Amino acid sequence: MKQVPQITAAQAARLVKDGDTLMAGGFGMTGNPVHLLHALAETTVRGLTYIGNNVGEKGLGGGRLLRNGQIAKAIGSYFTSNPEAVAAAQAGTIEVQLLPQGSLAEAIRAGGAGVGGFFTPTSYGTVVAEGSDVRDFDGTPQVFVRALRADVAFIRAWRADTAGNLVYRLTEQNFNKAMATAADIVVAEVEEIVPVGALHPNEIQTPGAYVDYLVQAHVTLDDLGSSASMESSGRKADDVRLHMARRALAELRAGDVVNLGVGIPTLVADLVGPDDGIMLQTENGMLGVGPSPADGGALDYPVNAGKVPVTALPGSSYFDSADSFAMIRGGHVDVAIMGGLQVDEEASLANWAVPGKPLLGVGGAMDLASGARKLIVMMTHVAPDGSPKVVPACTLPLTARGVVDVVITDLAVFMYPEGRLTLVELMPGATLEAVRARTSAAFVEALR
Repeated sequence: MKQVPQITAAQAARLVKDGDTLMAGGFGMTGNPVHLLHALAETTVRGLTYIGNNVGEKGLGGGRLLRNGQIAKAIGSYFTSNPEAVAAAQAGTIEVQLLPQGSLAEAIRAGGAGVGGFFTPTSYGTVVAEGSDVRDFDGTPQVFVRALRADVAFIRAWRADTAGNLVYRLTEQNFNKAMATAADIVVAEVEEIVPVGALHPNEIQTPGAYVDYLVQAHVTLDDLGSSASMESSGRKADDVRLHMARRALAELRAGDVVNLGVGIPTLVADLVGPDDGIMLQTENGMLGVGPSPADGGALDYPVNAGKVPVTALPGSSYFDSADSFAMIRGGHVDVAIMGGLQVDEEASLANWAVPGKPLLGVGGAMDLASGARKLIVMMTHVAPDGSPKVVPACTLPLTARGVVDVVITDLAVFMYPEGRLTLVELMPGATLEAVRARTSAAFVEALR
C-alpha cells in the first residue's frame, strides 16, 4: 500500500515556486487550509495566480498572501468579503478574473478530469461572459468556460490515513474535493492522520491516488474568522426581515428543494421544520439545512452560503461544490430565494455588483438564477439612498435576464402573470400610496 509522506507546513510551502498557480480550498474560512497558506506567507514566493472561491478574510488564509503582495492574479467567485481584496483590485495591484461559483467548481472538476472545458448557460448575457465563445444548444445560448488546473493545490480535510485517503467534515468538502484532482502537486492539511485500515472504504471521499503530501494541523476558532461563532456571523433578524421570510415560506410547497441565498433569504431556514417536507439546499454543499443554532460555530455545525452556522435536519446530506452546482444547473432545485439590488419590468435581476465598487462578487447567483425552476427575490423596496429597486429596466450589471417569478420587499409582493409586473399583495403596515411612490417601474395592480 502506498504511503504518503507526512511533512510540515513549512516544508509544504517550499513546494510552491515564484509564478506558480496555486489552488486553495475552502468556502470562506470553512475547510480552508489556513496553516498551509500561513506557512506560504512566511516565504518570499511572489507572482502567484491564486484559484479559490475567495481570498480568505482580512489577514487570514489567502488574505495573508494578499496582504503580503504575493498574489498577482486571483481567479474565483467571491472576493468582496475581503475588503483588502477590493482595495487591491481598485489599486491595480492584483488582476481579478471572476467566474460564477458553479462555473468555477465545474472548471476545476474538468481540469482534474482532463477535459479542456465546457459550455454552460450560466452568465450568458452578462458582463462576466463578455468576449466568451457562445454556442446554441437546443435553443439555449451557452458560454464556453475553460478548465482550470494548478501547479500546487492546498486543500483541507478532516481525517486522512497514511495512504492519503481523505474524509471531509460537514460542509468542508466545498472546493477541496475537486481541487484534489486538479493540480500537479496536492498537499492535504488534515486534523487527524490514522493508520491504513482505520477508515472504512465506504467513507473515503478522496482516494489517496490524488494526494502527494499530508500535513497534520489542528483548526482553532481563530482560524475560522466570521464563522467561528454565531456572534461573529453578523446575522440580522429583525421583525421586518422575518415578515419577508414568512411570506417567502408561503410560496413553498411540501417536497420542494429550495436554495437560500445570502442575507435575508437565510432567515427562511429558521421557519422550516422537519414536518414541512421542504429540503433547503446551500450551494457550498448541504441539503437539509435547519435553523441556526442558539450558539456555537463552524467547529460544531455546518455553515450556509452566508458562512453562518446552521443545524442539519433529519435526512440531511453533504457534498462538494461541483456536485452542488450540478444539482442546481441540472434542474434539481425547485426554488431559489435570493437577494436583489434591482428587479425590472422584464423580470430581469441585478444582484451582484454594488455601485461604486469593483465587480468582485458574483458568487452562485448566476447559476441559481438560470438553473432553479422558480426564482423568488427578497429585497428592501428602496436602496439606502432612497432610490427605487423595482425599476423599468435594470441599470446595474445583470445576474440573469427574464428569470424572476416573485419579488418580496418590505412593502409589497409582485409577480409576473402573463409576463407583466403585477402588485399582488401589500406587506404588513404598508400602503398602496407608499408602494406607488417608491416604485419607478410600471406595474399592474391586482391586490388579493
